[in-house]
Amino acid sequence: MKQIIPLLLLIFILSPATGEAQKVANGKSHNDLLVLFEDWREFESPPLLDGAPDYTVETTARRHRELEDYQQRLMAFETDGWPVAQQVDWHLLRAEMNGMDFNTRVLKPWVRDPAYYTSVWTEQSDTPAHEGPYHHALVELWTYDFPLDAKAEEKLATELRTIPSLLQQARVNLTGNARELWIAGIKNLEDQEAALVDLEQKTGDSGRAFKTALAKASLATNEFINWLNDQSATKTGPSGIGKDNYTWQLRNVHLVPLSWEEEVALLKRELDRARSMLVLEEHRNRHLPPLVPIASEAEYRQHAERSVVKFARFLKDEEILPDYDFIEPVLRQHMGEFIPEDSRNFFYIVSHHEPMALWTHWYHWFDLAMMESRSHPSPVRRGPLLYNIWDSRAEGMATGFEEMMMHAGLFDDNPRARELVWIMLAQRAARGLGSLYAHANIFTLKEARDFHVKHTPRGWMSEELDLLGFEQLLYLRQPGYGSSYVTGKYLIEQLLAEMSEQSDDGIALSEFFRQVDDVGLIPVSLIRWQLTGKGDQIQSLYK
Repeated sequence: MKQIIPLLLLIFILSPATGEAQKVANGKSHNDLLVLFEDWREFESPPLLDGAPDYTVETTARRHRELEDYQQRLMAFETDGWPVAQQVDWHLLRAEMNGMDFNTRVLKPWVRDPAYYTSVWTEQSDTPAHEGPYHHALVELWTYDFPLDAKAEEKLATELRTIPSLLQQARVNLTGNARELWIAGIKNLEDQEAALVDLEQKTGDSGRAFKTALAKASLATNEFINWLNDQSATKTGPSGIGKDNYTWQLRNVHLVPLSWEEEVALLKRELDRARSMLVLEEHRNRHLPPLVPIASEAEYRQHAERSVVKFARFLKDEEILPDYDFIEPVLRQHMGEFIPEDSRNFFYIVSHHEPMALWTHWYHWFDLAMMESRSHPSPVRRGPLLYNIWDSRAEGMATGFEEMMMHAGLFDDNPRARELVWIMLAQRAARGLGSLYAHANIFTLKEARDFHVKHTPRGWMSEELDLLGFEQLLYLRQPGYGSSYVTGKYLIEQLLAEMSEQSDDGIALSEFFRQVDDVGLIPVSLIRWQLTGKGDQIQSLYK
């Protein structure tokens, strides 16, 4: 079998700063781009005001003007003579700068979105960075071990001290009129308040300085929630950004070669396909006993243990993934736990029917393990891209892997589990469509949620549990994210087809995934360019 494209990665890694590939007409090299990248990332983080990031009107306007200087520096590069991998880095910087521009001009989360001021995060995201817009001084409680040692206590106290000044600033900044963002976003701050109460219980033996910082953060959060509630009656405007703005961000920030209308058509097709395929699976399995949900903690532990071993062995024996040494350890870290039936949200319902059906989405955790264990040769791709620019790759691969593994035979000995894969795809297509209609202001947030519930098979999407509200609010806060699961899946499938066509006898799956993983967590359109040489999608986005 011909080995396609890895040479591009070698060119990227081995090209010296003074090599011919680095030389361009204006004398700027890829190394110069890396200098700009470092300068840009330092600039992107705002200055402090009373110890908290400064999102005031004056500072934001000044920084937007200064952004033009960085964009001009970027546009001064002539990259036509560079290896594709290095040109990809240039486009990543362009996308990030476009992200800041878009957030300043259109999204304005510090003006329109109270949830933007949530500081406390109790869990690690399964993506390279947290989903949605978030501020620059987060308190990542999940990174701390309790009880705290003296050093950790001091560090956490310092982080907590940003909360009162940030929330005081928020009362001045939040002048937007997006009613549904405002009302729904209060829940995020209520969750922060609950997390701080829990933190107080965990740190009862802490010192006076820590207790003071925690008490002030809790009081500020409570008072901010009251202020948000008091102001909510004055908020009357729409929360969606509109079709044109949505398409601009999709194409110029996330580098997805589609429009709002094209995403709607694609998600409608995937919803219809998922529901119709579910009918056929159910017909095929009509003489088989139904899947019986896991009913006890002991049963869950036993089933999960068998599933970890089976899934890891399947990926290795069937040569699906390269021989990564982290697969089984990662699966063991994320086996989940037994949830009583009346508390199960959609994904818990799936995992309590067959854990592996949900775990096929755990490519997310494989991605994070790779980021931790391997350093990408380009600093531009070494950490998370800003503004959720990674969403088509991260969410698209995780979602696509579910159906890929089903077709590869993971559930051949358990045909009923195949039904779960189609149910999950239908749910993701339905919620993505709901978010698209909400951003076009065709749906209210409630109508988007109702659509999401209605088109999720078997009534498994409940209005009673927090998942529904969390998902649709997130997608209203972050345009393009709700659809990225399905559009990214489509782009990944397109890439697999094209890479197979470029080789005389196809491409082994393990080689496909290795090459995609090596490129990094970047938009699929850029992965496609680097691995196939086809730059038409990027050219269509950059005119």
